Amino acid sequence: MQVAGIGFRAKTARAIAIALTNGTSGPSYVSRWEIPLHDPAVPATSQPHHEVMELSWDKAKSAVRPIEGRIEEIATDMLAKLTNELRSRNVLIRTVGIVGSPDRNLERIGNPHIRAHAAEGILFRKVLETAAGNHGLLWRSFSDRSFDEFAAAELGRPSPEITAVLTAIGHAAGKPWRADERLAATAAWISFKALAKH
Repeated sequence: MQVAGIGFRAKTARAIAIALTNGTSGPSYVSRWEIPLHDPAVPATSQPHHEVMELSWDKAKSAVRPIEGRIEEIATDMLAKLTNELRSRNVLIRTVGIVGSPDRNLERIGNPHIRAHAAEGILFRKVLETAAGNHGLLWRSFSDRSFDEFAAAELGRPSPEITAVLTAIGHAAGKPWRADERLAATAAWISFKALAKH
């Protein structure tokens, strides 16, 4: 059984996911997905904070909780499907890395529409954290701001070397190989460091 990690790039109502194994010569590609994090039968799960943005922030937080709970269930179910799919291929997921919107003080955002977008960015990152925790996986979460500089420091490798490794992974994965896929792959790579500490 190969041990692997999944990296997620959290987006609104979806996530890009890349699974990598951590071999002796570095990370190598296993699989990729674009997963939905919403329920088509419940349209509010796509942009939950937009549904309540006319309410005061305190009321909006209360009103959106049931929808957030449904999105958490979806994320947990989706992660179960990914881990089961990989287990059937003799790959065991042990770690999860998540790149998404950083925490911020949403109360201080006066414009309701901007606040709704910010709240959803944080929410779709957090449901993946919850899903990883629900499955007993080691996980780390990263801000999408200045992530490249953080990754270079965290991995202890110069940026050109990281770029070369990600390019090789991209060739194995095939197109599309955009910034989101690179972020997800890097998150998976960094998450292996958590495994080394346990």
